Amino acid sequence: QVQLVESGGGLVQAGGSLRLSCAASGGTFSSYTMGWFRQNPGKQREFVASIRWSGDRLYYSDSVKGRFTISRDNAMNTVYLQMNSLKPEDTAVYYCAARPYGLARSYDRSNDYNYWGQGTQVTVSS
Repeated sequence: QVQLVESGGGLVQAGGSLRLSCAASGGTFSSYTMGWFRQNPGKQREFVASIRWSGDRLYYSDSVKGRFTISRDNAMNTVYLQMNSLKPEDTAVYYCAARPYGLARSYDRSNDYNYWGQGTQVTVSS
């Protein structure tokens, strides 16, 4: 069983930056493909980015491409989401997710993942 804990959310002005972290425990982190999703009340959970277990494939939604960067540190059992040039429409609860291994594809659907964190709020003011 894998436990995921997100941190790093907060309030930031438009154009600013935040770095989210997701610390994993209870499994072999290096064997998990990791994803970031976000959700607003009354809306479906939206794919943001994913990184393959091997670290050799990164995928982004069109809405964040060029502004967000996903990375992982297997020694620290942590995946990161660096968010730059933030916009008010980036406001959401951000969730970290994990699935074992995976092929070289984006895994951009919620049901692709087995484990989820509790989420961290990101609010971007205009």
